[in-house]
Amino acid sequence: MPILLFLLDTSASMNQRTYLGTTYLDVAKGAVEVFMKLRARDPASRGDRYMLVTFDDPPYGVKAGWKENHATFMCELKNLQASGLTTLGHALRTSFDLLNLNRLVSGIDNYGQGRNPFFLEPSVIITITDGNKLTHSTGVPDELHLPLNSPLAGSELTKEPFRWDQRLFALVLRLPGAVAPNNEQLGSVPTDESAITQMCEVTGGRSYCVRTQRMLNQCLESLVQKVQSGVVINFEKTGPDPPLVGEVNSVGQLWHSCHKLIYVRPNPKTGVPVGHWPIPESFWPDQNSPTLPPRTAHPVVRFSCVDCEPMVIDKLPFDKYELEPSPLTQYILERKSPHMCWQVFVSSSGKQNDLGHPFGYLKASTTLTCVNLFVMPYNYPVLLPLLDDLFKVHKLKPNLKWRQAFEMYLKTMPPYYLLPLKKALRMMGAPNLIADTMDCGLSYSVISYLKKLSQQAKIESDRLIVSVGKKAPQETGIKVKNHSSSLSLAHRRDFRQLLQGITGEGPLRPVDINFKEFAGFQIALLHKDVKPQAYRNAYDIPRRNLLDQLTRMRSNLLRTSQKLIRGQDEDYLHSIPVAQMGNYQEYLKMMPSPLREIDPDQPKRLHTFGNPFKQDKKGMMIDEADEFVAGPQNKKRGNSNDANSSATMKRRRSMSPLLRRPQTPPGNTNHMVVGKNPGGVQGQQNLIKPIPQHKGNCTVSTTDCALLQ
Repeated sequence: MPILLFLLDTSASMNQRTYLGTTYLDVAKGAVEVFMKLRARDPASRGDRYMLVTFDDPPYGVKAGWKENHATFMCELKNLQASGLTTLGHALRTSFDLLNLNRLVSGIDNYGQGRNPFFLEPSVIITITDGNKLTHSTGVPDELHLPLNSPLAGSELTKEPFRWDQRLFALVLRLPGAVAPNNEQLGSVPTDESAITQMCEVTGGRSYCVRTQRMLNQCLESLVQKVQSGVVINFEKTGPDPPLVGEVNSVGQLWHSCHKLIYVRPNPKTGVPVGHWPIPESFWPDQNSPTLPPRTAHPVVRFSCVDCEPMVIDKLPFDKYELEPSPLTQYILERKSPHMCWQVFVSSSGKQNDLGHPFGYLKASTTLTCVNLFVMPYNYPVLLPLLDDLFKVHKLKPNLKWRQAFEMYLKTMPPYYLLPLKKALRMMGAPNLIADTMDCGLSYSVISYLKKLSQQAKIESDRLIVSVGKKAPQETGIKVKNHSSSLSLAHRRDFRQLLQGITGEGPLRPVDINFKEFAGFQIALLHKDVKPQAYRNAYDIPRRNLLDQLTRMRSNLLRTSQKLIRGQDEDYLHSIPVAQMGNYQEYLKMMPSPLREIDPDQPKRLHTFGNPFKQDKKGMMIDEADEFVAGPQNKKRGNSNDANSSATMKRRRSMSPLLRRPQTPPGNTNHMVVGKNPGGVQGQQNLIKPIPQHKGNCTVSTTDCALLQ
């Protein structure tokens, strides 16, 4: 199930307009929607999970996380506004921490037990930014720095903030604001030169320099193709170069070191990747070690260019992963040797040997279309002949010499290979070769530490999930930072005299005064009810209002407050969008809580906003439509000759003033109802319940009497 995390730049610079007439933020929102439509064409997109992170200060930057549905994602995307600073480093760290939230709980990283490529959460982070200078509350940094202090438990077990199944891609918007570019380039989109490009390449992704709308659509189609299930591995050459075979090398020395993806295909039946063997760790597990050494996010796999024959025996499982096209795959395919392979190693994985023993090999496919990585048991050139002799020569009844050789092999194998080897031998029909007393190689302190980290990660996961969607509090003031270690002016005993000297009310004392230090002070933001100033010329501002006007300008530029103060006219204070007109509930939320009632036994007054005649429907009866239903039912219940029928049946509602007549006790019980009413009264005879009225010798309905009178 791929995870697609969109990191959108919501700094104030995203408000600049392009030649299309829209802002950069509008272009970014449209790009997200186009990507989702393109991705929906793939049937595998049904299991996609979308997340949304912005440049807001943590923890308010996460707009849609693990628990939010698609509707919440789209709603948060449409409501984004550009304000604040370009804090790219903090936003990236927040994104990686969000993705790594459940990894320790699920045990997907398998620390100290080898790296399993089939345990993965393929994630793609798509950053959309304008590539402007990075800004922070402390200054303008030249380089991209991710904060090292992560609140996530267990982050110290990996050197980098990302993992091997997480890749970063960046769409850097460089659309001009005046005229559309004429010389639009066709073909591949170049990478950008901003600070995020290097970070993309480290994770196995890349950046795109977008200059036109057409290039943006081309980049989105390319990104959809990048959503693949796999992990990133560093392939590095060890030993001498192989002798040239066939054509001359066309890739130079680029194939010596490649940083590429291996595709981990899901099982077509279950939809989940299936594997057997891990990639070894770069250290030998020590039972006496109280801690685990931190691992790199991407394992460094070294390949030897010595041609070997691929080894495989019947019924022994192996894992096969296709390599992403790279200079290394191009070089191997150009050699046209599909029946030879290159062994792969992980340094320091063995007990004594620095390079370690081979755990698999690189081999071109027989059709020379791709290169595959075969992952085998550790030190497979020793194990496979032993197993072959066990089944073909000893017939599952090994002698002492074979057992001694097998025990020697187990001592050279990392302990975390015992469990998958037991499982493989059970599949082959030899379940009792390895004793159950052998352990995994981790110390008790390390195992208990990992369990503790899992519990802490679960608590942190619940806390972060609850914080998603919370709005940042409104800024109450601009804090004035103190950048020096000396005592502030406010703490001096002669502060009043110094203040008089600064403001010109008294003589200025020639002492060591730093006029730029005001530690602990805040510049208050103007109240929303203050009349806006429509200054067109800077020289029109009085000297005493310069600081207030500077505060207005800063608040408008960064939009850090909801109280947007524009220097336009008085009507702007009373202007709100049409969509927000009539939103009385939001106005009620801002009102202070009402005082309690003097008499608590009194019934609570109903809120009658909008309709002064609004009444409680619970105490009222139904209208005439229900009388139409109730009328015939009442007629069926009793006999019309019953004298007390009209007295016993209670009215369910009060009648109209036109129809209400004073009732008299019935005198003559042998009355009859007029069969038909004249004219328009005929249609109402079934709507009104007949009430006996004595007018001479004839009894008519109430409606007829009202008309006759």
